[in-house]
Amino acid sequence: MKKIIYILLFTALPCLAYEVFQPGNIPEQKFRQPNEHLLFVIDFSQSMEETQNGESKAKMVQSAMEKYLPEIPAQIPVGLRIYGHRCGFTAYHACKATELAVPVSYNSANTISQKLSELSPRGMTPITYSLKQSVAGDFGKFKGTKHIVLLTDGGENCDESPCKYAIELSRLRPDFLIDVIAFNIGDKDDLEQLECTAVVTKGSFYQADTKAELMNILGNIVEKQKHVEAKICPAQ
Repeated sequence: MKKIIYILLFTALPCLAYEVFQPGNIPEQKFRQPNEHLLFVIDFSQSMEETQNGESKAKMVQSAMEKYLPEIPAQIPVGLRIYGHRCGFTAYHACKATELAVPVSYNSANTISQKLSELSPRGMTPITYSLKQSVAGDFGKFKGTKHIVLLTDGGENCDESPCKYAIELSRLRPDFLIDVIAFNIGDKDDLEQLECTAVVTKGSFYQADTKAELMNILGNIVEKQKHVEAKICPAQ
């Protein structure tokens, strides 16, 4: 399957300010918020239990995240939202199965890896509802770029359209950017919906069919984060 990659373009310019000081009285440098916060939104629907070479797709994702999360620069806060991790008594409840498992915060790699290791795929694929919840509250009052990395092995199955939502989001909230990793998806309509979700928010769309491809893509996404720097301001 041909991999479609739209390259994410953004400029992260560090801003350095200085304070006049007397010799021996060097002011302490303090960091403002970085210009990007990062949130992984990861699919734990039932299909993530499917296996390749004896390993479930969920385990492949866990392995990839465990490898690359520690490489994200320390000045970038990172969080985790999951969906499809519970069934619910009805389809309605299953389509609300999403939660912020790890808040967007500094030094969260170990916490995210631990949380992922505790999860088991169970339910449906409420992609759009999960994105709505992420936009509504997961980034708090942060004013810079809100970067979501959506990883899914299937299309929306809760009677919503992530593409339509992303179009509206891009019009109202241009500060949100969504990368999408389509993992082992063959359905053309699902791929088109997911590609649209990324492209209209100026994000990148990736396709991975194997663990090796998934690892490579996640590594590339993390590598881009190394160019996102915190601003420095003088001590008060």
